[in-house]
Amino acid sequence: MKKFTNIAIAAWLAFPVSGFGQETVPEAQTLQELLRQVEQAASEEARIDQQRLQEFRQQRAQQQQLLSEARAELRAQEQRSDRLNNQFDENERELAELSTTLDERMGNLGELFGVVRQVAGDMRSTLNDSMVSAQFPGRTGLYANLAERGDTELPSVEELRAMWTGMVREIAESGNVVEFSADLINADGQVEEDRSIVRVGVFNAVSEGKFLQWDASQNLLLELPRQPAGRFQAMAADLQKASSGTIQEMAVDFTRGDILAQVVRSPTVRERVRQAGPVGAVIIVIGVIGLLFALWKGIILVIRGNAIKRQIKKSEADHSNALGRVVSVYEDSPDTDVETLELKLDEAILRETAPLESGLPLIKVLYVVAPLLGLLGTVVGMIQTFQQITLFGTGDPRMMAGGISMALLTTVLGLVVAIPLTVIHSILQTRSRALIQILEEQAAGIIARIAEQSHGRAV
Repeated sequence: MKKFTNIAIAAWLAFPVSGFGQETVPEAQTLQELLRQVEQAASEEARIDQQRLQEFRQQRAQQQQLLSEARAELRAQEQRSDRLNNQFDENERELAELSTTLDERMGNLGELFGVVRQVAGDMRSTLNDSMVSAQFPGRTGLYANLAERGDTELPSVEELRAMWTGMVREIAESGNVVEFSADLINADGQVEEDRSIVRVGVFNAVSEGKFLQWDASQNLLLELPRQPAGRFQAMAADLQKASSGTIQEMAVDFTRGDILAQVVRSPTVRERVRQAGPVGAVIIVIGVIGLLFALWKGIILVIRGNAIKRQIKKSEADHSNALGRVVSVYEDSPDTDVETLELKLDEAILRETAPLESGLPLIKVLYVVAPLLGLLGTVVGMIQTFQQITLFGTGDPRMMAGGISMALLTTVLGLVVAIPLTVIHSILQTRSRALIQILEEQAAGIIARIAEQSHGRAV
């Protein structure tokens, strides 16, 4: 037993003694120091344990307090959650009631705002196509916004009032004749700035005697490359020069430019002749030749008729006219018997009849051939039309327009040439027959005088 104690003491002496959380103490040199250190360490350990126990007890009380506070907070939050759930349910019921009320009211206003969107879209198109936009640009923004607005976004009272104001302004401007300055594109495609323009309501716009057309895609006025008749341009020039308050005559395109657009697209005489094709050109040549020849023949008949009328008033025969040459037959042979003289006069009349009636058969041939050529052009045009139908079908009518135009135009040209030539031929033939009748009457008079004289001598 003593040996074990010595070993323990040796162990305590060999290793330094340290407390929990304490710094290392110096080694004991004697047993008394070792005892003191051991007692001191035990006392320190007891103090630390007591301190820890007190802290644990204090923290235990705090934990109880915190637990009570947490439970109280939990009960408060649960009560708040119940209140919020009740308020949420109440809000759900109120929201359902309000949605029902909104649906009922929107059912009444939905048609109204649908009409507003439709009217706004129509007004946007109307203002885009209106010539008033040349004077007041940028008017369609409000109507575009209203037309593209959704069902849930309702227009305000100010927007509805502005929409109504714009409609009334357009109506008012449709009855005004105003002068303003704006840019336009001339017939050469160049932009001219600040040109003086006179607008006649929403129907016409003129500048420097030229009619203009509104181009909504470019928001500019265009000068028509092909203007209407000269008298309409004169009206436009006079209107632009007229002073304020005066009354001026003016042609109005009530279709808002459609008629003027047709004027631009309508073919000229040269284009129509080109559409008639070679057959139409031949008909026109025949018509020109016939008219020129008829005019020349008419002048000849007038000259010869006047010469015959002058010869009737003369007592001596003049060989420069037909009647003089007929009368000269009697003057050259005054002693010839009646039968012989009658034969000679008939021969002279026959010689003069041929020049008076010459050319009339040619005119007759021309006015007979002209409608036949028109019929030929009609047949050729219809053949071309059916060929186009065979190749391309009837989907695009413009593909058949060339053949139909040729068929119709050649028919028209043939009738246009034939009708006046027929009338002119009838007039010239009547005139020539009248002159021949004068010759026959004068010859019959000569024979009657000779026969009377011969009868008197015989008695």
